[in-house]
Amino acid sequence: MNRSAVHVMIVDDEDLIREGLRRIVDGFDGTRAVVACTGSRALDEARAHRPDVVLLDVRMPDRHGLDVLADLRSLPEPPVVAMLTTFDADEHLAAALRGGAAGFLLKDTAPEQLEYLIKELAAGGRVIAPKVARTVVDGFLRAGADEPAGPSADPADRAHADELTPRERDVLVLLAEGLSNAEIARRLLIGTTTVKDHVSTVLGKLGVTNRVQAAVRAHQLRLVR
Repeated sequence: MNRSAVHVMIVDDEDLIREGLRRIVDGFDGTRAVVACTGSRALDEARAHRPDVVLLDVRMPDRHGLDVLADLRSLPEPPVVAMLTTFDADEHLAAALRGGAAGFLLKDTAPEQLEYLIKELAAGGRVIAPKVARTVVDGFLRAGADEPAGPSADPADRAHADELTPRERDVLVLLAEGLSNAEIARRLLIGTTTVKDHVSTVLGKLGVTNRVQAAVRAHQLRLVR
């Protein structure tokens, strides 16, 4: 196996979804679908194949996606896990993020976007499909969001937000809507590297460590409707 490629495991209860995703992932440059299985086989297959990224269905009849997520996160070298869902209002998404999921993708994600998202996950990023971004954030806000994003925004947090430049605020708003760096760059007509620099600065000014925390903070500060 060429380990320079991103090794992907697909976990879904439907044969058609598994095999369809396997073929799509294998068609990308630099990714390889090393295994596709049901939830009950996921832990054993992950141990055997040591994937870099797992695309994991949230709702499966044999084992719930949240239980499989917990199994995968318990491995000595856990893979990056992105949850797959057909629902843009899935009540399990916030719980999955608290459980260690690094992303949320809809099953109807366009193949060309899926390739970018898988590589973003493998590089340590977090990705949320725009249609489910609000669901994830709302779930955290209802739960208090203490773990992923710290306590609810207070005057000190507002002061930190006031330190953002207009461009950094634009980047934060688009980030909170679930856009990727490339999509933000296209929207704002700036380079992807510039977006990455802005995101890094925004995280530092808000006192958070990742994009999801920044998105939650943006909603807490009412920067996003």
